[in-house]
Amino acid sequence: MRAFLALAVCALILAAGCEKRRKKVIAVIPKGTSHPFWLSVEAGARAAGAELGVEVLWNGPATELDYSRQIQIVDAMIARRVDGIAVAAAERKALVQPIDRAVAAGIPVTIFDSGLDSENYMTFVATDNYEAGRMAGRKLAELVGGQGKLAMVLHSTGSFSTMERERGFDDAIAGEFPKIRIVARQYGMSDRARSRAVAENFLAVHPDLDGIFCSTEPSSTGASLALKARGLAGKVRFVAFDSSDGMIEDLRQGVIHAMVVQDPFRIGYEAVRTIAGKLNGRTPPKRIDLHARLITRQDLDQPEVRKLLFPDLQKANR
Repeated sequence: MRAFLALAVCALILAAGCEKRRKKVIAVIPKGTSHPFWLSVEAGARAAGAELGVEVLWNGPATELDYSRQIQIVDAMIARRVDGIAVAAAERKALVQPIDRAVAAGIPVTIFDSGLDSENYMTFVATDNYEAGRMAGRKLAELVGGQGKLAMVLHSTGSFSTMERERGFDDAIAGEFPKIRIVARQYGMSDRARSRAVAENFLAVHPDLDGIFCSTEPSSTGASLALKARGLAGKVRFVAFDSSDGMIEDLRQGVIHAMVVQDPFRIGYEAVRTIAGKLNGRTPPKRIDLHARLITRQDLDQPEVRKLLFPDLQKANR
């Protein structure tokens, strides 16, 4: 009997030790997984996980408009009792209740990249999208000489981050450049082909269009294709948002005149770092604003710009 009790005590001690040594698990749930932006976010999240000794579970919907799938993933992570959740809300209203459920379950939540209509979370980590939009507006106004007609290829309804940068762009133009008019705006719905069709329609209806602003990578890529197809590459001034290999080449070739670029690697890193800190007894700030950067063709060979545009995505697989 004594031997049995001794073995039982040893088993309990070993189990407690294993539990103590178990890695904390943080679920990171992006809006989507198909765009280059999210690959960089994933790399940053996994780099933070490796550095801070936590396990990162990366899972998101294939497309940024699949709100119901993102909600299912959040609920699955709650049921799994992960130690923390970081989520980029695909739709500012639809994700409120799932986040409330996570918080009610005692799971610390960081919202990253794109916010929601609630403050029931631990930390919000994102680019200052409103200021980034103003930056884009001022640059496009400079490129068209402070006067003329502009068009905007928008992202989608309900996306907090893109709505903020579009609002910033609008406010910069309306408040600072009275000789500029925004004559057309339409959603590309996070789809390159649809964004191309939108841009081609703008160019057909407004043959005297002076400039285009696009608020995301899919809309920017679609507009680039439209400008090249119509022989207007370089003639219509074009400020894009975010980046991809194709967009970087279009910037080098003069199709795109400037890009406003975020730091998705750092966004992913900070999202995981805030939760890991909370799990270790630290209280992160309620909001962490990251700055966007305006890049032109002349900047492309600067080392810090190359690091921003070409992050080490291999870290996502380590």
